[in-house]
Amino acid sequence: SLMRAAAAAGITAVAGYGMSETCPVLTLSRHDLEDVRPPETVRRWAGRPIPLVQIRLHDESGEDVSGVANGQGEIVVRAPWLTQSYPNSAQAGKALWSGGWLHTQDVATREPQGDIVICDRLKDVIKTGGEWVSSAEIEDLALRDPDIAEAAVVGAPDARWGERPVLFAVARPGCTPSLQTLKDRMSPMVTAGQLSRWAAPDRLILIEALPRTSVGKIDKKLLRLRLGEDVLDSRSAS
Repeated sequence: SLMRAAAAAGITAVAGYGMSETCPVLTLSRHDLEDVRPPETVRRWAGRPIPLVQIRLHDESGEDVSGVANGQGEIVVRAPWLTQSYPNSAQAGKALWSGGWLHTQDVATREPQGDIVICDRLKDVIKTGGEWVSSAEIEDLALRDPDIAEAAVVGAPDARWGERPVLFAVARPGCTPSLQTLKDRMSPMVTAGQLSRWAAPDRLILIEALPRTSVGKIDKKLLRLRLGEDVLDSRSAS
């Protein structure tokens, strides 16, 4: 939506990716003239590594899944200018460079042409049914619902599947969002193989406002606490 707004103002927006520890740029999106893919799709991805940057995607066991079709993994990087450690925290620095690669805590996939596509933060990805499901992807689908003003997805512990997605949503005035409507919208994408069959949320919790951090980001820690309280309340009631 941000790129469409920029285009309406005559601006060509191009995405990139990096973090404070990488000082900061690692990748930039690029749409080549011979590329048959839609420019608006390619330009919103994180893009390809800039010179001297090596990028891999590592799964939970540390295996490189960069070349695996639809393989999701944590982005790990090497470059000459990266942060080597943290002041007064040798342990955090050791974790940052586990296995000789800088760990970004971001989960992504890689297109055949080499483009990096960010999926989620490692702490927010939902591990369910033996797969990683992006909470951000479910949130994006939820926000296409005209009844939903804001959305956030967190993983709820599940004895059988490990975790299951739960959707917190802020309804637009006078509207009542439906979990079934969201599932119906996701169904064709699951059938087409564009979305994991594990991605449909199990629960929809309506909330007046999403909790946010001091910098305006959705505070999923508080949502997880709220989810835990709901579970305890339901157990007490039963």
